[in-house]
Amino acid sequence: MHSFNGSLLRCAQLLESINEEIGRAASWLSLFMVLVTFAVVVLRYAFDLGWIAMQESITYMHAVLFLTGAAYTLRHQGHVRVDIFYHRFSMRTQAWVDLFGTLFLLMPVCLFIFFISWEYVAASWSLFEGSREAGGLDGVFLLKSMILVMAGLLVLQGVAILLRCKLLLGGYTDQLYESEDISEDGI
Repeated sequence: MHSFNGSLLRCAQLLESINEEIGRAASWLSLFMVLVTFAVVVLRYAFDLGWIAMQESITYMHAVLFLTGAAYTLRHQGHVRVDIFYHRFSMRTQAWVDLFGTLFLLMPVCLFIFFISWEYVAASWSLFEGSREAGGLDGVFLLKSMILVMAGLLVLQGVAILLRCKLLLGGYTDQLYESEDISEDGI
């Protein structure tokens, strides 16, 4: 049983590492957004120059940052939630709350987003939808695909949460939080 629990823990860590790496990579978009926004303002007001594609790139970066960063934020307990009682609960009770919240709230919402967005994204891909503006970016279909990526990454993180809850509720706490930047205050 110990090796099975160890396998579940490694699986949870693998899923979390995917979201960790994607989140860290996406975080650089915030710096690029600032730099491009600064360049747009300087070019427009100092040199009377502007490019639609450059302005649209800010919107693209913003969308990708938030859509790919949602699972990273969930991994680090960064989403807003009503925490009137949760922080006072024992780890075991927190695990039950996380288990039910993940099963009955997170997963259904993610699956709903994925399935309701599928046709929307597919229609965009069928047209290779681009910008409506002359000189804009031609990757609107790629941008819309990020909705599906967000739902998928959140499901991966949800599975990691469920695995950790199963381990904690099953009494397996050995190395559950060892050498990780997730505290024992949250799953």
